[in-house]
Amino acid sequence: MSLAQVHHISAAPGDAEGTGRFTAVGPGVSAALLAELEPLVRYALPDGASHRPADAELRSLPQAFTYAVLSDGSRVVGRTAPARGDGTAPVRFHTHAVHLPPGVPLPGGRLPVEAWRSPHWVSATPVGGGALSDPLGLLPPGPAPVREGLDDFAVSRGPWLAAVLADLRRASEEEAPAGGPVVLVEKQNADVARWLGLAAVTLPRESVERLTFTTYTRRPGSSPLRVVGAPPEDAAAAREAGLRVHVCAERPPVDGTADAWARTAARVWRSRAPELFEEARGLPGDPFAAGPLAVIALCAGVALGPEERAAAAGWAAERPYALDAKRTGQLVEALTSPGIDDRTGPEFDAVGRLFGALDGRCPASVTAPLAAMLVTEAVRGGNGSLELPRRDAFVGPEGEAIAGVLAPEILTELESGAGGARPVARTVQLLRVARLLGVNGREVLPEVVERLARTILTEADGSEGAPAFAPALLELLDEQFDVRTALLGALDRIAPDDPGAVARFLERVALPFTGTQALPHLRMCAEVPGAMTTLGRDRTAVWHRVLRAAGLSPFAEPLVLRTAVGLVWEDRAPSVAEARLLLEAATSDAHRAAGTWARLVDAALGAPAETAGTAGTAGTAGTAETADTADTEDGTALAHDLLRAFPQEIGGRERAALQLLELCRDLRTGAPEPGWTEQVRTLRDRAAPLEPAIRERAFTALVERLLAPDRPGAELYAFVRSDDADLIAAYARAARAEPTRTRLRTHPAYAADCFTHWTAHPHAGTGWTTTAAALLDEVLRPAVRGMTAEAVAEVEETVGRTGSSGRANAFRDWNRSRALGRLGRRIAGRVRRG
Repeated sequence: MSLAQVHHISAAPGDAEGTGRFTAVGPGVSAALLAELEPLVRYALPDGASHRPADAELRSLPQAFTYAVLSDGSRVVGRTAPARGDGTAPVRFHTHAVHLPPGVPLPGGRLPVEAWRSPHWVSATPVGGGALSDPLGLLPPGPAPVREGLDDFAVSRGPWLAAVLADLRRASEEEAPAGGPVVLVEKQNADVARWLGLAAVTLPRESVERLTFTTYTRRPGSSPLRVVGAPPEDAAAAREAGLRVHVCAERPPVDGTADAWARTAARVWRSRAPELFEEARGLPGDPFAAGPLAVIALCAGVALGPEERAAAAGWAAERPYALDAKRTGQLVEALTSPGIDDRTGPEFDAVGRLFGALDGRCPASVTAPLAAMLVTEAVRGGNGSLELPRRDAFVGPEGEAIAGVLAPEILTELESGAGGARPVARTVQLLRVARLLGVNGREVLPEVVERLARTILTEADGSEGAPAFAPALLELLDEQFDVRTALLGALDRIAPDDPGAVARFLERVALPFTGTQALPHLRMCAEVPGAMTTLGRDRTAVWHRVLRAAGLSPFAEPLVLRTAVGLVWEDRAPSVAEARLLLEAATSDAHRAAGTWARLVDAALGAPAETAGTAGTAGTAGTAETADTADTEDGTALAHDLLRAFPQEIGGRERAALQLLELCRDLRTGAPEPGWTEQVRTLRDRAAPLEPAIRERAFTALVERLLAPDRPGAELYAFVRSDDADLIAAYARAARAEPTRTRLRTHPAYAADCFTHWTAHPHAGTGWTTTAAALLDEVLRPAVRGMTAEAVAEVEETVGRTGSSGRANAFRDWNRSRALGRLGRRIAGRVRRG
């Protein structure tokens, strides 16, 4: 069919409208379409161009080759070129365009950019109905002239290739990307056409047909096209407008593109192999995925970077059926080339997946280089995430060769003293590769596994959830029975010393220890989470259940005691009641061997003091009120039992503290050895720094005993003469407590005893004399004041009988002085009021 042609001439200088005019319009091109076309063909001279150019200057002016899609879906291909004008306009700009109705392709299935060098574009409107030239239909057969020299151009633009191709790919998407056109800045607008020629060869056809463009414009920011060419003087303004600008006339860019497909395409062009693009489009997958193009490039001997090689290996691993035997061999050869020295972890991972996909599909001679590369990297590169080949991948001379090279390196590293700091993944990988290659490591295995067990716990404690090395470790244990047996045994030996770490690890990684190995400690560690979930806060019940999981009696294997206590109480001390149950559950010998006696000591030393208000003043033997709580009694009883069960183990400060607790028990429930006041002071000093609860309990027991009517006078005398400020303060608190005040009010004999005691040592230290005077005035006097006359007389009589007549007189004077003082104040007040 005949395509409509359009001719347009620019406005002459001084025209009122300032726009050009259409000089010839073919059929089917409406006025509305012409209105859309006119802004696309406007032409502005480059900076510095003469308005009256000579012929040579006129020929050097840039031409604008344009391809646009109009609103009705039709398309326009045209060229705007400078032409000699008349006297009023020495230079005119003539546009010759061809209109393509919607759905009508270019003649011969050509692409728009192929018409760039068509010899049938004209620079003047045909006159007199002459035959119209056909710039699209009369193109030469075969590859269009636009493709000539593209290889040389691509090599010359090597530093910009990847970035420009990446932007041209994005510009050709079905939905035009926001942000305006891609701007290609070249000194010669013909080079912009060459960029578009590169895109036409590189991109799929449907993408190229969406790529509207012009090779020259002075207004890139206002262009509706997807790609525009611009002169260097307009680059800064285009950048300021936020456009994607590639200045190919300046120094090369520093930053590369992240588009792996574009980088691969750039390497293909630099290798002068554009025919590979068509081959790659014959492979399945996304046309802009790097994998297919990278596979074809590698098979053709094009050198690629690590990311592109990884993309090729990954694509081939997903579609091992897509390549024939020849290309598969070429790809493997390219990936395993000894000249490559920049391989990365992702590339090795992709090669591992490729080996897994090809293994069994291809002869061993094809996959053996991949297997050798993987195990070499596993040993020398330390890549712990590699998918290792199967053991039978190295049967034959290939396996012997690689084993002979790597075996000494593997054994040397496994034996090295730095193994304690070696990551788990590294040790696991070395052990797996050693088995893969048939390396005999029996002699080093025990030491390696012992270090591995400790490193496993250290790394696992620093991670949340399952540690990264878990899958590889489980594969190792599944593959190698001797390693599994040794590792489980090592963890079982470690568990008594750090059961919490082992239990946390087993919660995250389900180790296979369901076989015939005893492993009592590992079984306890695995049992504790379920026991705590079921039994909650009943730690004693949890302890019994965990201990049963061991399958061994603590009498036969005392260390299960240590593991069970560590699991249930971790870094806390048991309560006193729990400690007593633990002590009764096993012999002292078992606790001694397990080291759990120290936890029992901690329980006794950490027992709480009696709560405020429960302490009372002891009465006579057998009838005294008992203020001890059950916990306090258990704590002192536990201290008594521990001192007898572990006499050699408990020493130093702890021993003195327990003896102090035992003395508290004797003070309250029995007859302590004489000199107990001094014993409290001595043991307190030996047990420093003493737990506040024990100190409070000891002082309370002592002063309650000192406040009892039957306390020995020698002990009372020793207490007063000690002038111990802390003890005196504790005594004062107990004397002021409500139980003592009540007894003073209700027991005249007790009040008489306290009066005698509080007035018997006038020459003692300042601390005691001050305290005694305050107790007489503030505690005893209110109690006596509240007594009946008969009770006061009984107090006076008891003071005289137990002391002397002088002491009785002192009591009367003391009691009278207070009464007279009150009477005198009342009389004085009446006189003043009168």
